[in-house]
Amino acid sequence: MEMKELSNILQQNGIVGAGGAGFPTYAKLNENAETIILNCAECEPLLRLHRQLLEKHAREIVETFYMMGQAMGSKDIVIGIKKAYKAAIEALTSVIGDYEGVRLGLLDEVYPAGDEVVLIYEVTGKVVNPGGIPIQSGVAVFNVETVYNVYRAIKKNTPVVDKLVSVVAEVNNPVTVRVPLGCTIEEVVKLAGGVKIKDPVYFIGGPMMGYIGTASQPVTKTTNAVLVLPEDHLIIKKKRSKASIDLKRAAASCCQCTMCTDLCPRNRLGHPIEPHKFMRAATCKDIQDTDAFINTMFCSSCGLCEMYSCMQGLSPRSLMAEYKAGLRAHGIKPPQGVVPKPVGEEREYRKVPMERLMARLDLTKYNSEAPLNDEVADMKKVRILLSQHIGAPASPIVNVGDKVEAGQMIAQPGNGLSVAIHASISGTVTEVSEKYVVIEK
Repeated sequence: MEMKELSNILQQNGIVGAGGAGFPTYAKLNENAETIILNCAECEPLLRLHRQLLEKHAREIVETFYMMGQAMGSKDIVIGIKKAYKAAIEALTSVIGDYEGVRLGLLDEVYPAGDEVVLIYEVTGKVVNPGGIPIQSGVAVFNVETVYNVYRAIKKNTPVVDKLVSVVAEVNNPVTVRVPLGCTIEEVVKLAGGVKIKDPVYFIGGPMMGYIGTASQPVTKTTNAVLVLPEDHLIIKKKRSKASIDLKRAAASCCQCTMCTDLCPRNRLGHPIEPHKFMRAATCKDIQDTDAFINTMFCSSCGLCEMYSCMQGLSPRSLMAEYKAGLRAHGIKPPQGVVPKPVGEEREYRKVPMERLMARLDLTKYNSEAPLNDEVADMKKVRILLSQHIGAPASPIVNVGDKVEAGQMIAQPGNGLSVAIHASISGTVTEVSEKYVVIEK
């Protein structure tokens, strides 16, 4: 398939990264991508839907990924997967021999193995420049569910209308379910047998980089997981802390031990991000060394510094996020042309084991199988957001009272970087706004 044809199919079928910021996949297709990587590191604790999907649909995913590589003219087609995912590796091994040039890139069970910059280094040895993007190093990275959605669009003429979501922690039956886009988080949690605690908090995404959500918010194309946690859990208390208090605590407690910097994944790859220097400069209001602030823009927000590294329980990641937002608001962009330092031998000894991370976060007790149920759950009403990805929101093309079928386009791509949005259930359009479309059976 020609790249232009593939790009059009991806845009019209609404395919974006099925996690993170949801970057439109068609815009990642690039003839300069000498290497493409399928990201099955699934680096966040408790998440397992990507390996589950590979176990069940290895042939479809590998074939589609190979086709994408052929369209881009990629010479190296790599599936980055942790050695611990034995069932998924077995499924992949049984099929990759049929696709020339496809290989496995085996990863250690460490965090954050799924960070693009870390993943690229692990399977290719290339270091993406600070502030750069993978394609500048001749690499493009796609996650497993995204590629499976490409398969469904090409082979089954099915646009993105549903999402796999892992529901874990304080629920009766941890499970990974497939649900229509636009259903509520509360409805998704019910599919896991309901909650086991009073006053649950719905934490959306992985425990390291996710956020506190609400029961009524809709599932989007990037909703990977719902962690049902008690209000007094460490992760919830961290997320609810105030920056003003965090700064005062840092001023009183930060001893400049450098542990946050020593274990920083980006720093270990030579990027000039040094959380301990930022903490010193911010707490002392020392603006003599502006690099301590500017270099926060190279932070990936993986959260390792504040959720694992700091023995004082301080919050470098959260405070740096505040400063980064302030810099962006004033039009300041990351410095360009920064050359990373050579990767040191000590990096191998400063990787954070997933088992130890889960223990530190009090998550080990929640590390259950959460089996995959690939049948789409039945929902009576959905509120489908028109902006579910980086870029311009889609523009609605339906009106109140219209009858729509599941899979029908209800919003066309907007101007610029954008993809189409489709009805996730069949029914009647009952509300249309600039932000969403409501459909009821």
